[in-house]
Amino acid sequence: MRAFLFDLDGVLTQTAKVHAAAWKDTFDAFLRAEAARTGGQFVPFDAVTDYDTYVDGRPRLDGTRAFLRSRGVDLPEGTPDDPPNSPTVQGISRAKNDTVLRLIREQGVQAYQGSVDYVHRLRAAGLPSAVVSSSANCRDVLRAAGIEELFEVIVDGNTAKAEGLPGKPAPDTYLYAARALGVEPAHAAVFEDALAGVASGRAGGFGAVVGVDRTGQAAELRRDGATVVVQDLSELLGEEKA
Repeated sequence: MRAFLFDLDGVLTQTAKVHAAAWKDTFDAFLRAEAARTGGQFVPFDAVTDYDTYVDGRPRLDGTRAFLRSRGVDLPEGTPDDPPNSPTVQGISRAKNDTVLRLIREQGVQAYQGSVDYVHRLRAAGLPSAVVSSSANCRDVLRAAGIEELFEVIVDGNTAKAEGLPGKPAPDTYLYAARALGVEPAHAAVFEDALAGVASGRAGGFGAVVGVDRTGQAAELRRDGATVVVQDLSELLGEEKA
């Protein structure tokens, strides 16, 4: 492997749980209002199962659409100017983004030390790395965690929008990062904790897809294309022999 491509939330930073909490807050508010409006039953968003299945690793709007579809809800797309919590895909997505930014401001951002150590080892060996995230807030999160300068290339939601790249599970954002580093996919490794991200790495024909199991879904990560699964990147550093 000559280049190393990392997802952000759940791989480099401990923000996946913040995103899950923000999605739950947003969807539960919508679902509660929808149940009151229709007289139906309020079934809350599951911050583990629903998050992993429908929104984790996907662009925000795609995640909103996928979850609503799973509940049989068809909302108009709306526009980016829709107020938060408007009954549109854009309004719900905007509410989620406002919530996650508030949580990050309140709680801060912490990086996984094993991941930071791993990236430092790569840099010491002269091996380039990139961050590939669906989040439009990627640079802000990296900066808050103090690790932005560790990466030669950052491909985020803003990059995808500007370049017209479909989000994960399509492989395009990872392929874009590999090209930016001047490396063929077969000689690059992808690191992902999201099922959609692992599927993205597999679809792109990358030389290795490392699944990072933070939530007990090792079997699902392997099923969707991980060639190896670890609980933390420190496991890949090995131990110095006496």
